[in-house]
Amino acid sequence: MTTATETKKLDHSYGKGGRKTATARARIVSDGKGKITINDKDYREYFNYTTLQKIVESPLKVTAQDGKVDVSIKVSGGGSRGQAEGIRHAISRALLVFNPEFRALLKPEGFLTRDPRAKERSKFGLRGARRAPQWAKR
Repeated sequence: MTTATETKKLDHSYGKGGRKTATARARIVSDGKGKITINDKDYREYFNYTTLQKIVESPLKVTAQDGKVDVSIKVSGGGSRGQAEGIRHAISRALLVFNPEFRALLKPEGFLTRDPRAKERSKFGLRGARRAPQWAKR
């Protein structure tokens, strides 16, 4: 039985992140081999482009946890770039639950801040969010 003064070492932690319309839930398991799975696929198979793979790996590299923990992610919605950045946000939040001292490493990189930018809605009378129909004098 643990008391209030004892700290219990977590063997797994969860984090939720998002970007545009993509939402991601990450689960980090300590004592792992560095395996990253996204929707039951290897992350290199899920994201074909190395830039997106680097986005997913970046919080683990910054905190020097790559190769030490296993990460499983469920992601839905959005495009591939939005999903990758949402996954980065979810992994960063899960790492923060895993070890609060990682905040000093993750915060300056901007991994803990959800990017609020999203597609602006289309307004009536316009062709897009801001594009007006072409004006003809005669």
